[in-house]
Parts: sequence; C-alpha cells; structure tokens
Amino acid sequence: MINQIKTVLLLGALTGLLIFIGSFFGQTGLTVAIIIVVLMNFITYFFSDKIALMMYRAKEIKNNEYPHFHSIIEELCKENKMKKPKLYIIPSEQSNAFATGRNEKNAAVACTEGILKLLTKEELKGVLAHELSHIKNKDILITTIAATIAGIISYLAFMARFAALFGGLGRNREGGGSILGLLVLAILTPLIALIIQMAISRSREYLADERGAKLVKDGKPLASALEKIHNSVKTHPLRFGNTATSSLFIANPFKSDFFSSIFSTHPNLKDRLSRLGKIKF
Repeated sequence: MINQIKTVLLLGALTGLLIFIGSFFGQTGLTVAIIIVVLMNFITYFFSDKIALMMYRAKEIKNNEYPHFHSIIEELCKENKMKKPKLYIIPSEQSNAFATGRNEKNAAVACTEGILKLLTKEELKGVLAHELSHIKNKDILITTIAATIAGIISYLAFMARFAALFGGLGRNREGGGSILGLLVLAILTPLIALIIQMAISRSREYLADERGAKLVKDGKPLASALEKIHNSVKTHPLRFGNTATSSLFIANPFKSDFFSSIFSTHPNLKDRLSRLGKIKF
C-alpha cells in the first residue's frame, strides 16, 4: 500500500511539474508538445514488448522446452489467477529476467539461459513471482504514463531553452521573469522529472518484490536469488541490448558507474534484501 501511495504522489508531482513549466507557454506550444510526446509513447506502449524481445535476441519457447520454466509459471499463474504469458529465453550466461507487455493478454516473461542454470527451483520461483507481479500490477502502463509526462516536460524544457536564447516567451515578454531564470528552469525541470521518473520505477520494483514474495509466501528465495543475480551481472555484464531498457530487468544487466547508480531505475540491493526480510506473511 505504501508503494502504491508513493507512486500516486510521484505521478502527481510529475503532473504538477508539467503544469508549472506549461504555464510559461501559450496553449499552442503546450498542445504541440503533448501531441508529439503522446504519439511517441503510444507507439512505444503498443510495440515496446516486441522491440525489447528482439533487442535482447529472445526466442519464444514451446511447451516441451524448458519444462521447469513452464511448470513454475503455470503454478504461479494459477495461484495468482492470471493468464499464462508467453515465455522466452535470452541467449546469455548472465542471470536475469524481465516481464513486458501492456496487459495480461499480451504479456511475456523472458529469462536468460544463465538464470535457469544458476538458481534453485525455489529461487527461480521467487524471481518469476516478481515478474508476474509486474504484469499483474500493470507496471508497463504506469511507467508509460510517467514516461509520457516526463517526455512532455523535457520537450517543453527544450523549447524554453531555445526561446531563452532568442528573446524569451510568455511571462518573460511581459516582464514576469528573466531570461536567465527561464534558462535555469529549462535545465532543472527535465532533471527533476527524470529523478521523479526513476523514483516511480524503484517504487514499482519494491512493490513487485513484496507481492512476489507474498505470492510464494516466503521472501527468502527471492532475496537469495537477487544476491546471485547481482553477482552474476558483475561476472557476465550484458554485451548487447540498450541501457535505456535496463529498467525492464529484475536487476540492471549492464555495468554501472557512479553516474548511472545515482539515476538508477533499480533500488539498492541492500535495501531490497532488508525490505524482503521485514515482510509479514
């Protein structure tokens, strides 16, 4: 419940930021920004699953392939009262997994070859419960909404920077603010929007951890799996794909540096393990 409330508040903060920066523009400028970004995210929303699966060379598996993968998913879907998603395998020795799809009907769960080899049955069950929770929680929809709002803010900020360089706009022409102030605002607002967007992503990860653990009625398997996955990423960092899609995975599959850790879409491992240890069943 806390993470759900946090998501609502963060989305509200993004919307408030959008209204604030939008107030510097006329109706036409704001409308153009909304149309462009909504169209971009509309396409992403409907085709992101196919794009992501292709990007990570995922291959759909048949019912007679990887029987333990199928059986765990079927058991969890029955327990969670949801439709079984399509299952995919990613050709990588790294241990990792992700879920995608805009709803249960179009959902897919992808696992690397490495995770199926490394984890025990109970650990894999914990990871797959986490991924199914993302589908059940409609996280693809929520992150798309956040990306749309953040995208509009970034587009307006770009317009504001351009306008500041060529004489200002709206409030500035009326003497309500300085060109320098508008320029600072144009630089800071997309950064704030990005931070809020990352916070939303982390809150959804915490929620999927919690609901996944409750689905299997034990937080220890997922905690153990996360530690193994974390170590696996260090040993076998992903060499294909795109860092912009790292939020899909249960753990960031790419090598991280100081800058990327600040704007991470994933919670700190110690925090995740601590929270899993405090869940009451």
